[in-house]
Amino acid sequence: MKQLLTSSIVALGIGTAAFAQDTGQPVTAETMVDRAKMIRIADAIDAAVDAKDWATARGFFTDEITVDFTSLVGGEPATIPADGLIAGWSGNLTAEKTSFHLRGNHAITFQGADDALMFSHGYAWNWMESGALDANGGDPFWEVWGTYEHGFTRTEDGWRVNAMTFNATAQRGNAFVRDTPGS
Repeated sequence: MKQLLTSSIVALGIGTAAFAQDTGQPVTAETMVDRAKMIRIADAIDAAVDAKDWATARGFFTDEITVDFTSLVGGEPATIPADGLIAGWSGNLTAEKTSFHLRGNHAITFQGADDALMFSHGYAWNWMESGALDANGGDPFWEVWGTYEHGFTRTEDGWRVNAMTFNATAQRGNAFVRDTPGS
């Protein structure tokens, strides 16, 4: 299996040297599978949030999560129940607000057998018709670029996110759309 997987990666032009640098771990079938699972989870969180599938989004997190969105909203990093994170997201991304999240350039560093840190670039776009009203700024969109750091831990149910930081590098558009739940 390992030979087939390694051959497939080399055939795709990825090469095991680049993979070993990315993870900081020796290349094994297990580390390649774990890396693929973590990337799938991070991408699936985005898809679940955009679909407003809060139960699915919640399932990717441990019961408590350390979050840091201070580059967007100020305050301090905090460790909160994952249910609180999902409640915050669902309270802001209501039916009126459309969102699109995208991430890429995933780099994963394993920190022992059961913990890892993923760094990735991210983009998010929000659209809300009521933002176009002159009283609300006159623009129906807001977008942001930045980097994410996701902490992962292996649980009996598989890999789960136990920490999440977003570092905004640029944003534009209507802050009303960013900050206001839709109707």
